[in-house]
Amino acid sequence: MGEKRLVRSSTNQMLCGVCGGIGEYFNVDPTVIRLLWVVFVLCAGSGILAYIIAAIIMPVESKLP
Repeated sequence: MGEKRLVRSSTNQMLCGVCGGIGEYFNVDPTVIRLLWVVFVLCAGSGILAYIIAAIIMPVESKLP
């Protein structure tokens, strides 16, 4: 089997697929990740920057087998 990689989701995305990819990696509903991200943005304020960095760094999910 292939190794598990942290990638942006191409199927479960709202903006760039970062939260969908994190949810798939940890086997958690992406909606929970999105809610946690909103709380992080409202409390710390640096969540927007972290999302942009993650969207740039994380590769897009490949559909190849």
